[in-house]
Amino acid sequence: MSISIQTNVASLNAQYYISQNQKFQNNAIQQLSSGYKINSSADDPAGLATANQYAGEITQLTQGVQNASDGTSTLQIADGGLSNISQIIGRLQTLASESASGTFQGNRTTVNNEYQGLLTEINRQAANIGLNTGGVNNTNLTVYTGGGSTQSNSQVTVNLSGSNNAVDATALGIGNTSVAGGGTGISIGVNANSVNLSNTAATFLSGSATQSFAFNVNTGSGNTAVTVNVVGTGTGLSGTQVISSLNNQLQAYGITASIGASGTLQFGGSTAFSVATTGAAGGITSVGAGTAINTANNSVTSTAFVAPTGTELFTVQNGSGSYNVSLTAGNASTTAFAVGAINTALAGSGVSAVIAPDTTNISLQSSNSFGVTETQLGTGGLFTALGAQTYVAASNSASATGNALAALTALTNAISNLGLVQGNVGAGENKLQYASNLAQSQITNVSAAESGIRDADVAAAAANLTKAQVLQQTSLAALSQANSAPQSVLALLKNF
Repeated sequence: MSISIQTNVASLNAQYYISQNQKFQNNAIQQLSSGYKINSSADDPAGLATANQYAGEITQLTQGVQNASDGTSTLQIADGGLSNISQIIGRLQTLASESASGTFQGNRTTVNNEYQGLLTEINRQAANIGLNTGGVNNTNLTVYTGGGSTQSNSQVTVNLSGSNNAVDATALGIGNTSVAGGGTGISIGVNANSVNLSNTAATFLSGSATQSFAFNVNTGSGNTAVTVNVVGTGTGLSGTQVISSLNNQLQAYGITASIGASGTLQFGGSTAFSVATTGAAGGITSVGAGTAINTANNSVTSTAFVAPTGTELFTVQNGSGSYNVSLTAGNASTTAFAVGAINTALAGSGVSAVIAPDTTNISLQSSNSFGVTETQLGTGGLFTALGAQTYVAASNSASATGNALAALTALTNAISNLGLVQGNVGAGENKLQYASNLAQSQITNVSAAESGIRDADVAAAAANLTKAQVLQQTSLAALSQANSAPQSVLALLKNF
């Protein structure tokens, strides 16, 4: 290799390695200071992109755990409210059982005042926990927890939608119940309902005799015809057996048969209905045809209904507001169609229409007071005169226990319905807890994966720092030697 004064190659090499060793040392110091192996995109572009994906997933999962916790808290609040409503229903059962006893000597009005107040309290508490009909939680709740391969897999749904998941008094089927004295009496013909069923020495419908009762029952949107037959036996039926037979068939319709204080047949329940019967030898009622409507309800009954050829308009007013009903040949061509149209227009009013026992009249009924005003006469229809229609108040002399017995049936169903809602809420709490557990597990594992890519190996970085420092020192020493090497040229020039 030639000796040169102009270019000191050894010095240039030493300077290059000093620069590289300085960069190596700075990189080791940066890793130790930041704790990260990747501190810029240049360090590991592919690794940084993967680590950023992991970091985004961790962020989603972390918020998902919080979302699940918030959702669980919401359901726990609802769960506590449901337990409280369950206790209230227990108290309602106590009051209904008290009023349902024929030997009760207290004031049923006082008992009913507490009963109605508790129904209002159920509505208030259902609204507070968002599970009243249409409430904020009476919907399909969706909680985003993250961690899924698709959006749907990243969400947990708790379906609390629909009236079957609402727990206000109406949704539970007890909104119109009462334990007040009265109930549903039955007045069939002149002295037709005078048979004493409480006479233990008497039997009824002996042999093959059968007595039929034809009910028209409101179903919320129309009218259901129900025929109930009490079939006799060879030795006859006792009064208790007669009532048992009726109740087995009527239970599904919210109507309860009972023996009144005078021993006569009575029906209980706040359901809007009418009933007709014909006499039978040794029957439950005296021989002779008769008809009746639910006398425990306030009522307005039409004249003989004729399908209208024009348009009939009438208004129903009560504490809930005013409801306008329009009947035409299109929606009221038959009595059944007319009842359906009326009930549709009166939805939510608490007033219901049923076909009267003679099948030609229509009876509007409600446990609360209301009024009917004809505003436009049609040709045919329900009413034949403009203005307020004849109003019949509920009978205070109806069955003393009828309302309470019907309330007990409704409360039993309400407990079952409430239990289903509690089951859905509890299942939702469990689902969110499982989802939270999975999200936390994913956070741990994804964090470990990100750490393997991004975090610095402190032991290796410390070793590299020591190595870089030694190399830096040796590089500086080599540079000093390289810089002094050209001075050897002077030895060649001593003889000149």
